[in-house]
Order: sequence, then C-alpha cells, then structure tokens
Amino acid sequence: MKFRLLKADEIDVRVATINEKGCSLLLYKDARCDMNILDETVGADNWQRRHYDCKGNLFCSVGIMTCGEWIWKDDCGAESYTEKEKGEASDSFKRACVNWGIGRELYTAPFIWVPAAKVDIKKDTKTNKLKTYDTFFIEKIAYDESGKIKGLCISKNVKNGKERVFIWQKESAAKEPS
Repeated sequence: MKFRLLKADEIDVRVATINEKGCSLLLYKDARCDMNILDETVGADNWQRRHYDCKGNLFCSVGIMTCGEWIWKDDCGAESYTEKEKGEASDSFKRACVNWGIGRELYTAPFIWVPAAKVDIKKDTKTNKLKTYDTFFIEKIAYDESGKIKGLCISKNVKNGKERVFIWQKESAAKEPS
C-alpha cells in the first residue's frame, strides 16, 4: 500500500531551537492530516485506531483492511507540554501512521536554520529566555522520484503578506521547488 506524499499546506513548521544568531525549524504533520490521508487512500471504513498502555507508555495501533483482513502497525507517543494525555495519544497515532508510510518523507528534510536578521527574536522578561512569535509555513516543497525532499521554501507571515526566510534545493535538483 502506497500513500501519497504530503502537500505543502499539510506540513506545519515550528521553532526547534532559538538563540541570538537565529532559530532552527522542524517540519511536522498533525493527526488530522493522517486521518484525511487514510480516509482518502483506503476509505473511512477501512482503517481504525486503538490505544493501549504498555509498561507505562501509551501506544496506538492503526489497522487497515487489506485483502479482507486487518493489518496493524503500532508505535508509542510522548506527552506534549500542553494537554499531556491528548498530546500523547495524538503523537502515538501520528507515529503509527509513519509506520504505514504517511509523512515519512519529512525525515528527509534538511537542517533548517533561519538567521536572526530574518526572525523577530525577543527576550521573555519572565523567563529571561529568547523566543519568537513569528509563524512559519511551507510555501513550496518538491520531492525526488524516491519521495525524498529535494527542494523547500519556508516563509513567515508579515503585515502585508509573506517573507521568504529559508530556501533550499538539493544540488542535483535542477528546478525550483513547486
């Protein structure tokens, strides 16, 4: 079973680390994206999920009806900083979906660094830590024949539109990401 590659508007971007020189970004997908791709590819009645506890870890098992029988793939999740139980359930589901191949291409992303000149970095007066309120999004993404990311353009929202903050193209790729 083959799942399609993620579209630019299905990929979210978050700040991973931040310092006075800039910030690194991570690409991820949310659980609704996985549900939509499962519905689209196998049909809403041909997949299911269930959660279970194993040695104190929450696992999710995603089953897909294949050739008249259920095939299951599992993975565990990690608690989130907010709504830890919900976050753990969502994380285990997303990881189980990666085991099926949904969004696996995100693991081929390059290291994404945005220099301080392109990010509004502020010091939090309460915690004395650096942070940004900038929001980032994938403007364009391109894949090679094997499903690996070969081009990426990330922008951020600004008052009058968007500003490109990261553009990357694999050396062997000849054209701009689409």
